[in-house]
Amino acid sequence: MGKKRRREEEKRSIHPRNKYSGNPPDFSLLASLYPSFQPYVFYSPNGKPRIDWKDFNATRELTRVLLLHDHSITWWIPDGQLCPTVPNRSNYIHWIEDLLSSDIIPREDGVVKGFDIGTGANCIYPLLGASLLGWSFVGTDVTDVALEWAERNVKNNPQISELIEIRKVDFEEKLTDEIENNGESCMNMNGNTTSSLAESCSDESKTYHGPPILLGVVKAGEKFDFCMCNPPFFETMEESGLNPNTSCGGTPAEMVCPGGEQAFISRIIQDSVQLKQSFRWYTSMVGKKSSLKSLIAKLREVGVTVVKTTEFVQGQTCRWGIAWSFVPPTKKIISSHVASKNVFTFMLEGIQRQFSAFHVLQSVESFFQASGASCKSNAALFHVDWFTLFEFHFDDLNFRITVFEQIPGTLLVRGSLKPGESSLPGLLSSIFQQLEDALRKKFIPEKVSTHISTQIKHNL
Repeated sequence: MGKKRRREEEKRSIHPRNKYSGNPPDFSLLASLYPSFQPYVFYSPNGKPRIDWKDFNATRELTRVLLLHDHSITWWIPDGQLCPTVPNRSNYIHWIEDLLSSDIIPREDGVVKGFDIGTGANCIYPLLGASLLGWSFVGTDVTDVALEWAERNVKNNPQISELIEIRKVDFEEKLTDEIENNGESCMNMNGNTTSSLAESCSDESKTYHGPPILLGVVKAGEKFDFCMCNPPFFETMEESGLNPNTSCGGTPAEMVCPGGEQAFISRIIQDSVQLKQSFRWYTSMVGKKSSLKSLIAKLREVGVTVVKTTEFVQGQTCRWGIAWSFVPPTKKIISSHVASKNVFTFMLEGIQRQFSAFHVLQSVESFFQASGASCKSNAALFHVDWFTLFEFHFDDLNFRITVFEQIPGTLLVRGSLKPGESSLPGLLSSIFQQLEDALRKKFIPEKVSTHISTQIKHNL
């Protein structure tokens, strides 16, 4: 990967409020301040300090010193537990912060209250959320080792311990013969033992049949601003071991679950239908981009008011976030299926990874400027708000171009006349068709564009 590409990915992956945005951990400094970390640091031929990411002890010690040095958090997990990475987990926290502070749904005052599904031995999200933002948390789990160490990590930080409750999920364990024989249970991939909440998933039906996740765990009358979750990403150990360059620890029981993340998140969706507005936002991490389309379809089926997605990138690893709500939005959400003679939309699918919505918006502006249009642009991107606006004045025709981020790699482009405006029949349609052709040519590889065109013709 070239240097330019790496810089693009780093810029895209780190939330601007993340402590490590533009300021990655200094291994040399940490080694000088914390002697226990020093043995894990070595230097490449160009003199750059590094650690061995395949060494669980090295990654665990890095997490420990980062939490202590940058967040004043005392932390530890025993051997064999999954080890979280602090910058990535901070991104998830800040994304939820943006969701809560945006005007998509009504804001609420008071202390923010979160619910961490399968908090794990590391208890990373409650610790970071309480430390960074003063949020209160309920963290849940079922395994003795997770509950014991989560409680210990909370008690070892008295400055925030009153903000965090660790709640045991009681259930009658019923495992199928197949799961017992394989020694597999649904445990969380990322250090939050969500998977331990997922024992006895059904491998054949790809549906979740395990212990309670939200229903039966959330108490009567409780209200939360959000829930968050790292679901079990994988269905097999072979699948979980695809990246040989990292080691976050973890046993087979913590890595895999029959049905994987789709089964687990689908159960959260089912629970959310029952709980409705008990949570302002329901969120989850997603390990596979291919899962997003199916999950979004399920959310549309159950009638949520808002669906949001984002992408988390750390090094060679990509994860996604998905969020939904049943709270009536404060602003109208535009449907890609709605069009009138004064409103036109098209989807850009298969956009190459190095391009973002910002690049598309820049090209929109250039397209109209080249045609002699007068453009008034607002290209300030706020990554929770899903649109950035360009207004154009073209031969006394005033209209607006809006770009909506659907899922990673897919954008919805919408053109509409300003209120009270009218146009000659077909004029806006003609302009918009030219824009669509220009954007597809620039941002979508020819083979992808050809495949999409073939699909459209087949469907017609």
